[in-house]
Amino acid sequence: MKSSRQDSSSKNAPATEEGEPDKRRYADQAYDALESMIATLELRPGAPIVEAELIERTGLGRTPTREALMRLVASGLIVQQPRRGLLVSDIRLAEHLDLIEARRVLERLIAATAARRATPQQRQDLLHCARQMIKASQAGDLAAYMAADQALDHVAHAACRNPFAVAAVVPMIIQCRRFWYAYQHQGDMSEGSRCHLMLAEAIAAGESERASAAADGLMDYLRSFASAVIA
Repeated sequence: MKSSRQDSSSKNAPATEEGEPDKRRYADQAYDALESMIATLELRPGAPIVEAELIERTGLGRTPTREALMRLVASGLIVQQPRRGLLVSDIRLAEHLDLIEARRVLERLIAATAARRATPQQRQDLLHCARQMIKASQAGDLAAYMAADQALDHVAHAACRNPFAVAAVVPMIIQCRRFWYAYQHQGDMSEGSRCHLMLAEAIAAGESERASAAADGLMDYLRSFASAVIA
């Protein structure tokens, strides 16, 4: 006999595009939600973390939210300071170019292995995400652009089947996404979407060397953007 008591986390779980509940672990859902808040500056650099507010906003319960917060601390996106508690980390302009160069190595690896290992469906999904980025850039829709960018990353990361590379690169990606939101007036969605399309096409074609070169091209663009901001 099934219990009539319904788990509040299940009841509040986010839905997918098809309207079905998100089947991932609640801690993963909470991590993605908090990551998005940080990346889009909804939680601004230096802002204090109020656990009760985040639990209310995610609707995913105390345990998943706490686990997500600890992962964000480990990745450096949230810092813990004596007597001040948890705070959203600052954007460090002076270190951002170094971050991109470190990310470059991982992105080349992920792109090359994804080109070799992606399933037919993943190859189609990558192309779809990249085309959505093109469409969003043409419409000037930053939210849609970033959503498609994040979806493309998720597919590429699953396709590469290297969880160690993915775990290392994800915090860097979030930092770069947050940097974009902070300085979006100096960015170029058209060029960014073009770079992502080249990457998606290379992975979809199964051409690992071309995929690595496309990843380099994307990092070159991000470096150029960051250099313009820092100058």
